[in-house]
Amino acid sequence: MLDIKLIREKTEFVRQRLATRGAGDETKIDELLKLDEQRRKALAEVESLKSLRNRLSKEIGALMGQKKLAEAEAKKAETKNLGDQIAALDKQASESESARDTLMLQLPNLPHESVAIGKTAEDNPEIRVHGTKTSCDFTPKTHVELCESLKLVDFQRATKLSGSGFLLYTNWGARLERALIQFLLDLHVTQHEYTEVSPPFMVGEQCMVGVGQFPKFKDQYYGVAEGGDANNLGKLYLVPTAETPVANIHREELLKETDLPIRYCAYTPCFRGEAGAAGVGTRGMIRVHQFDKVELIKIVKPEHGYDELEKMVANAEKVLQLLGLHYRVILLCTGDMGFGSAKTYDIEVWAPGQGSYLEVSSCSNCEDFQARRMNLRFKSETGENKFPHILNGSGTALARLFVALIETHQQADGSLHIPEPLQPYLKASRITA
Repeated sequence: MLDIKLIREKTEFVRQRLATRGAGDETKIDELLKLDEQRRKALAEVESLKSLRNRLSKEIGALMGQKKLAEAEAKKAETKNLGDQIAALDKQASESESARDTLMLQLPNLPHESVAIGKTAEDNPEIRVHGTKTSCDFTPKTHVELCESLKLVDFQRATKLSGSGFLLYTNWGARLERALIQFLLDLHVTQHEYTEVSPPFMVGEQCMVGVGQFPKFKDQYYGVAEGGDANNLGKLYLVPTAETPVANIHREELLKETDLPIRYCAYTPCFRGEAGAAGVGTRGMIRVHQFDKVELIKIVKPEHGYDELEKMVANAEKVLQLLGLHYRVILLCTGDMGFGSAKTYDIEVWAPGQGSYLEVSSCSNCEDFQARRMNLRFKSETGENKFPHILNGSGTALARLFVALIETHQQADGSLHIPEPLQPYLKASRITA
């Protein structure tokens, strides 16, 4: 969440940065500050009344010692009245704080000053392009045609199992998917200095709140019920990305400055109900409810946040370079950024069969936005407790990487060439029908 002190002291700055997102969140600032002032005023009055009550308590003791019982009883009645006022003000302060914090959780992060101001994806500036689009001397097949001809994915039976938006990898398709996951993990662990973790695939609500997916997007994710007990529904949620559990690993901890930077990578399946809102029923692998991903997470000192973001993007780019894929890097504008991000780069890979770019990685610096929500801090060498920057990035996401890979490396005879870095995992250099 945002820093309430920043909102108090630089109100217009916060309003202006929120306004660049174009979602109208800046209109919530007045109500938030009103609730904050009510809380602070009530607490100040409580302290004043407690001071008065303490003074009266001492006077009562003195009066009792002087046998002035009537005066002492009057003072006791007065202190009881003060106690009632204090209780009422404590309740008012608590209610104001709760309402304020609820509103705070609904506010997105402030875009970094280097982010382009815009409304939609059309306004995203292109940062760089790697390689050139694949040139075929034959009409390239779509990934659906390739998956069916090479028996990589059985779309029909996946629908029979789980409905639309799910995939059943078969034979070489299943092996290729597994090979890609293993290749990604090995690359980031051995060459990019990440520590591999394998987190739970279900998390509590507090983890969803911590990374900013709740409460704003609560209707887009899968809640879990144990057995037929509907009362347990929503105590756990299927992870929408490994960011959710991994970024929360150190929630509510006070780390040492020497613990930083922390770099984690993790494989998880990802579960997204939101996909159904955008034509997920269309055959193929572009938008699905369940997909695999290797996620990158960094927890770093604030002064290193943006250098580490550039390194994270380079880590994700290395994947595509090694696999011989053409891609571009774009910077998301203010209106197209994610809720918790201060700055985001998307990496889009070219898929010849689609004739379009597909997003396979999104790398973001959330600054201290998530750290505040999960109360993750570190103690600096000067003894000050600070919030670190938390970064997340796809390193990368499947199934779109799978799509781009097979469409890019398809051959005129209908076979599939396997890029050299994957050959040791698959024990093959080509897939044929």
